[in-house]
Amino acid sequence: MADDNMAAPAASGQPAASAKGKSDLGVRVASAVVMLAVAGGAFYLGGRVFDTFIAAVALAAMVEFVLLVVKATRNVPFRLAGILGGAVYIGTAAVVLAQLDSYFLFAAVGAVIATDTGAYFFGRAIGGPKIAPRISPSKTWAGLFGGMLCAAIWLGLWAGTFHFIGGNVTFADLMEAMWEDALGAALIGAILAVAAQTGDFFESWLKRKAGVKDSSRLIPGHGGVFDRIDGLLPVAILVGALSVLF
Repeated sequence: MADDNMAAPAASGQPAASAKGKSDLGVRVASAVVMLAVAGGAFYLGGRVFDTFIAAVALAAMVEFVLLVVKATRNVPFRLAGILGGAVYIGTAAVVLAQLDSYFLFAAVGAVIATDTGAYFFGRAIGGPKIAPRISPSKTWAGLFGGMLCAAIWLGLWAGTFHFIGGNVTFADLMEAMWEDALGAALIGAILAVAAQTGDFFESWLKRKAGVKDSSRLIPGHGGVFDRIDGLLPVAILVGALSVLF
């Protein structure tokens, strides 16, 4: 009976699947709006509110990470080592994000968004060879390079914007400054994009070992918190290091 019920929609054509896709898209968009509103509100209020928000996100991600490790491992020493490593990894990123000033915070978050956006559109438009099909079948080299390009463009625009602050800067001055910083922005953007994709691959590998599709079902249409910040974690750590150097 189960097989017959599953076969019925296919026999009637694609409208049912299409309707389901539209429904999922609506849920994903609504969840994304709520997440952006909460994160934006926490950033706007700042101080303890923002620190509490970062801590709550890190705690939720850590709980999901522990559950994944427990499902993925049977050896107790390996399991404990994985949990300890995850605590250091997620905890370090959380501390860095809480301490970054707004310039570097937006640079980090924007680089991750630009990477994901570029990887999605370039990957779908170009396709081509997969990077690691056994870990993440949907990720292609074209998507990676698209993400690197978009992250580089984002960092160039973000850095150039600050030339306007506190001074009489013309549009020509902005374009000249961005051109001078283009190589540096491209290099940093490429590095951050690779870091974001590495974080994504790491979580995909862990989920495959655990035999699950999402880290949890906490966020409707998006999976878990760890699913949403997997690329931000390594980027935050790298941007924190860059903020100290520069």
